[in-house]
Amino acid sequence: MSHVVFFLVPGVHLLDLAGPAQVFSTAADFGHPYTLSYVAEQPQVTSAQGLPLAARLDWPELDPEDLVVVPGWRAVTLADAPAVGATTLGVLRDHHAQGGTVASVCAGADALGRAGLLDGRHCTTHHDVQDELALRHPKATVVRDVLFTTDDRVITSAGIASGIDLALHIVATRHGPAAAAQIARDMVVYARRNGHEPQTSAMLRHRSHLDDTVHRAQDLIDTRFDRPLPLPALASAVGVSERTLTRLFTRATGLTPLRYQQTLRLERAEHLISHGATIDAAARSVGFEDPRMLRRLRARTP
Repeated sequence: MSHVVFFLVPGVHLLDLAGPAQVFSTAADFGHPYTLSYVAEQPQVTSAQGLPLAARLDWPELDPEDLVVVPGWRAVTLADAPAVGATTLGVLRDHHAQGGTVASVCAGADALGRAGLLDGRHCTTHHDVQDELALRHPKATVVRDVLFTTDDRVITSAGIASGIDLALHIVATRHGPAAAAQIARDMVVYARRNGHEPQTSAMLRHRSHLDDTVHRAQDLIDTRFDRPLPLPALASAVGVSERTLTRLFTRATGLTPLRYQQTLRLERAEHLISHGATIDAAARSVGFEDPRMLRRLRARTP
């Protein structure tokens, strides 16, 4: 069981908090082992939007697989930010030092900076306070125009809705891109890219649509990409004709169902090859009966 602990300060932005919390709550609904807690330095904090929030005062015992998230808050400048006590900063430092992950949304990066966790690392925050973050924490490298950054178990996001992207990234890293895609679909959001580099998985890259029939077809392909899945069987499983499925799938993803399956196989094969597998072994592992097909697909890929 992994614990996700949100540290709340007065003036916390609701979406900075609610977006990641919804992702991990939905992950738990789908069987991934998460519990959520909310900690503050006072028993009740009022959000920037005026909603009072109750929180516990004591920190739970944290293990390395647990995650601490600091959502952002409303402040004209980071210098106007609410105080964060020495005990809390110590918890952030100690959790990371013991192998845990810490994350921030928006201005929450400043709290990580006050804990010394941005020194020597890449980070980001809301575009309104990026320059100030760089001035306040000169040992950090502030990356602009990205949704989130990850550097040695310190994950920072640009703010507001990008907290959802951060949380989906964590889920994808821990449980695989199919799990993140399932959660994104349930939340009716699409998994966006990190800003300066493409999404690493076709399971996320081709989910930026709202066609439920195609999502159901992708769900089947995602779980069976290494096995034969003829178009008639796939179309029957989602309740449409072969022609309709091909049309809908191509319109939504830019790929035919077969090309989508081949893309998943190719990505998995490349991963296996990068970890020492031969082309023949990788081809068999991902479902190609003839390794020459994998070689042809690799040759087509720039």
